[in-house]
Amino acid sequence: MSRTQSSPAGADGQVVVVTGASGGVGRATARAFGARGARVALVARGEEGLARAADDVRDAGGTALPLDIDVSDHTAVDAAAERIERELGPISVWVNVAFSTVFAPVNEVRAEEFRRATEVTYLGFVHGTLAALRHMEPRDAGTIVQVGSALAYRGIPLQAAYCAAKHAIQGFNESLRCELLHAKSGVSVTMVQLPGLNTPQFTWVKSRLPHNPRPVAPVYQPEVAARGVLYAADHPRRREYWVGGSTVGTLLGDKFAPGLLDRYLARTAFKGQQADHDRAPSQPDNLWKPADQQQDYGAHGEFDDEATKRSYQLWASHHHGLLAALGTAAAAAGAAAVARTVRR
Repeated sequence: MSRTQSSPAGADGQVVVVTGASGGVGRATARAFGARGARVALVARGEEGLARAADDVRDAGGTALPLDIDVSDHTAVDAAAERIERELGPISVWVNVAFSTVFAPVNEVRAEEFRRATEVTYLGFVHGTLAALRHMEPRDAGTIVQVGSALAYRGIPLQAAYCAAKHAIQGFNESLRCELLHAKSGVSVTMVQLPGLNTPQFTWVKSRLPHNPRPVAPVYQPEVAARGVLYAADHPRRREYWVGGSTVGTLLGDKFAPGLLDRYLARTAFKGQQADHDRAPSQPDNLWKPADQQQDYGAHGEFDDEATKRSYQLWASHHHGLLAALGTAAAAAGAAAVARTVRR
């Protein structure tokens, strides 16, 4: 897709902040904004991954400002926002992506690990949002995108730390959105709920599973998520976007048959979240320190052979007006055909 097709008016040169930008969805999102000519501040831990992510943004045609920041430190996030405004200009879009977690049954996760995952994944979003609001509200303009998951609504086994944090983000985001609407604010907030993705998290996440963790199938490439994030940033008036058919299925199943879904996940999700191979003892663990300090893992994980680059559901979500018009036209044509048949 060309820049003209994918960018809204004035997107070139806009200032965008992406947390968790050194890998996975954050990396793909930062690169996609760079391809539109944006000035992108990349917030993440890990010098090597962050440096290579900045190279990606520059190679794509954007301007990059890499910032080695732990989002659990609110003073560091505030200082980063001040620096971004000084060096790049007024922040137009802030995208919260950064997270950390533990793959294990609840009774095998230590209290300090729950705390750490919550501080990064939930409070990291809160810190980023507060920093963005401090700069956006005086201007009465700006967009905050919270990158969520189907697991923001539906808890699954072996991911209690992540699911709980994503549920918390969902509640925080809904409260904030109501307050902005009440104030008739020019600042917008929206959330993008994602499916299972082929990202490096399954290589570097802390895990106590016997086999290497893996995303729940079907698996999508992080660029699919990035397209959803950019669309949400361009069209933030909708409260929420769902990416991937599996996200739609999970959220609808949880809404209408949560008890049945409990039993289904109890039966399938233990095996469905583990790869066939054992986890190597030498694999990194990024809960307390970055895994990409001296190695770049990129945007993709190890599941390229099964991950899809497309989501027909995402296309339909972004073109619901066109589909509604086509449906109306088809219904009208059908009614006309029936009328002609009756007249005969």
